[in-house]
Amino acid sequence: MLFTEEHEWLRPEGDLVTVGITAHASEQLGDVVFIELPEVGRVVEKGEEICVIESVKAASDILAPVAGEIVAVNEALPDTPGAVNENALGTWFFQIRISDPAALSGFMDEAAYTNFIG
Repeated sequence: MLFTEEHEWLRPEGDLVTVGITAHASEQLGDVVFIELPEVGRVVEKGEEICVIESVKAASDILAPVAGEIVAVNEALPDTPGAVNENALGTWFFQIRISDPAALSGFMDEAAYTNFIG
């Protein structure tokens, strides 16, 4: 599992990357009440806003951690947004087929992320 500075987790499997948010992000957001997912088939660039999360505290965007095509979304998530609070590392948002596998080299491992959030 890899982590971004934007508090997303990435689980690479070949050219597919499953993406969610970290427990730290979930705790900072508070109770999640709304999630808008990207459309399957959408081609995105790294850093592009692709999801919206709203909680009782704030609204936040999930940015595409890598460039590629959205190939699947967690269809149940909009109906059960609180799942993110219950199990952030076990609740995925979308899968992206990456354009360049080398793009995964710049992310943190779990130890580096734990150090990053202090």
